Amino acid sequence: MVTDAVAALVERVRGSGRVVVFAEGAEPRIQQAARRLLDQELARPVLLGAPAALAAAAARAGVTLDGIALVDPATSARLPEYAELYRAGRPRTGAAVALRLAGKPLIHAALMVRAGAADAMVAGAVQPTPRVIEAGLLGIGLAAGIATPSSFFLMALPAPAGGGERLLVFADCAVNVDPGPALLADIAIASAASAARLLGQPPRVALLSFSTHGSTRHPAAARMAEALALVRARAPDLAIDGEIQADAALVPAIAQAKCRQPSPVAGQANVLVFPDLNAGNIAYKLVQHLAGGRAIGPFLQGFARPVSDLSRGASVDDIVTTTALTLLLAG
Repeated sequence: MVTDAVAALVERVRGSGRVVVFAEGAEPRIQQAARRLLDQELARPVLLGAPAALAAAAARAGVTLDGIALVDPATSARLPEYAELYRAGRPRTGAAVALRLAGKPLIHAALMVRAGAADAMVAGAVQPTPRVIEAGLLGIGLAAGIATPSSFFLMALPAPAGGGERLLVFADCAVNVDPGPALLADIAIASAASAARLLGQPPRVALLSFSTHGSTRHPAAARMAEALALVRARAPDLAIDGEIQADAALVPAIAQAKCRQPSPVAGQANVLVFPDLNAGNIAYKLVQHLAGGRAIGPFLQGFARPVSDLSRGASVDDIVTTTALTLLLAG
C-alpha cells in the first residue's frame, strides 16, 4: 500500500526521464517492477544480466521487455571504460582484475552510476545488504566528508484529527550496530541531506536519547551530545539538537516543558537519529505495527550518488516505490 503522502513523492519523479539500473535483472519481481516503472513514466530502467537469462526470466514472469534497456555486464561495450574507472584511485589493481570486477553485475551497476550512465542503482532483492554496500563503496564511493555509509527509513504516519500524513526520516535502522560520535555525526548529516531532497522542507534533526540537555548524566547520553558538537562544527547551518528525548523532539508542549535552552528542533523534528541499531530497528517496527505507520526502505545513504538496498522479501509494489524515491534522491 502506498499512502497519500508517499504517492505525492512518487508523482514528483514521473516524467523526469531518470535512469535506474537494476543489477539483478533476471529476478522476476525486478522485471515486473521495471515494466511498471517504464509504463508509468517513473523511470527508464536498465536490467543487467546475460541475454538468455533475462529472456527466460521474462517468459516465466509473463513480462515483455520491450523498451527496457538490457545490458550484459560481461560483454558491454563500455566494460573497458568502467574497468579503468574502477582502477582510478587504485593504482595497484591490475587491468585484468579490474576488467573482471567491472563485469560483475553489482559493481557494473555502481560504475554505471559513477559514470553518469544511470542516475541510481537498486539491488538487494537477491543479494544481501553487505554485498550491495560493498558494490556502492567500490563503484561509486562516499559523499564528500562522509566516512561510513548508513541507512534510513521514510516513515509515513497517520496524522491526528484527520489531517494530512506526517513524513519522518528514521536513521540508522538497518546498517550500523553501535555507532560512536563520529559515525553518528555522519548519519545525522547524511540523513539531513536525504530529508532535504524527500520531504520538501528544511531538515530538523534530533539526536535521540533517554536524556534531554543533560537531564541525566550517562556516557550514552554524552555520546549523543558529543555527536551534536561534531555536526555543528562540520555543518553549522544545519538545524540539529541533542541529546533530546523523543517526546521533546516531536511534541511542542513537551519540548517547552523539558528543554532548558532555545532549540531550532525541539517539538518539530522531522529527522530522528537513534543512538544505535537496537533503538532504531525496534522503534521503526513499533511505529509500523502498533501506530499504523508505513515504513518505506531501508534506503542507503552517504554515497556520492544514490544506491538503494531492497529487502529480499520486497514486493513488486515495494520495488516500484523504493525506486521512485531513490531517483528523487538523485536531486
